[in-house]
This record gives sequence, C-alpha cells and structure tokens, in this order.
Amino acid sequence: MKPSVLRHGMNLWPPFLFSGIHVADIAPDWSHARVELRMRPWNRNYVGTHFGGSLFSMSDPFWMLLLMQQLGRDYYVWDQSGSIDFIKPGRGTVWTRFDVGPETLAEVRAATAGGAKYLHWFENEIFDAAGDVVARVRKQVYVRRKPDRRPAQGEGAAG
Repeated sequence: MKPSVLRHGMNLWPPFLFSGIHVADIAPDWSHARVELRMRPWNRNYVGTHFGGSLFSMSDPFWMLLLMQQLGRDYYVWDQSGSIDFIKPGRGTVWTRFDVGPETLAEVRAATAGGAKYLHWFENEIFDAAGDVVARVRKQVYVRRKPDRRPAQGEGAAG
C-alpha cells in the first residue's frame, strides 16, 4: 500500500475522523509521519483541554506502522507497551512527528538477525501551536524476524 493511500484511509477511519486526529503526512519511504489533533467541541474534557486518551491515540499506531513498512514482510512487528506523560494542558491544534531513520532500522535488523525478539522503545513529543511540549509518549515495539519457511540446503521435502 502506498503511504498516501494509508494516510487518506486513516483520515477517514471513524476513530480518527471523529476524534479530530488528522494524519498530515506520511513520507513516501515510510521514514516519518506527522499527525495533528484538532480541538473540537466533542473531543474536549470537562476543563476544555484535549482528552488524554486522544493525545495517546494520535500516537498509537505510527511507530509500529512505519517500522513494519520499512522492514517488510520478513518481520513480525507489534506494539508491546506504551505510556504517556502529560506536561501541560493541550489546547487548540497539537501535533507530533515520528521519525524512523536508517540507524534504527540497522539496529533492529542486527538485533533480530538470528531470530531473537527485540523490544525497541520509541519516544515522541506532542507540541502545541506555540511549540511547547504538551505530552511525551513512549511506545515499546516488539520485532522478530519471521522463521525461514524454506527447507535448508540439502534437505528435500518429505515425500
């Protein structure tokens, strides 16, 4: 799937559409994404700021998606764990960015080359329009190289 198709689909996906989450950009090579959360009357909490769950939701799938797309079909990639620290009340449109660079890909590939699982922590900050940090999100992603399904050299199929 092309990043632009996924971006468009995610922007129409009801959990994002109705919570004010907007995927602004996904790089053609899956190396980064930018996501915004727009303040709406239906996504404010009692004191008029963004719900904490909405702030976490805008970060939820992106580390896994970017890593999965860059690694390809030879890997299992799952969200393992996550946490959020609220720094200050979020008002207006807030945004975050996810970057999965070549160093991270090399680290993950090296750690999983022998078939072992690898747990990698990612962190992103959520900013308001003034550039102040509203929240800090940490996500732990599970990665394991899929077992080779082909018989080893010299082994034939049983028959």
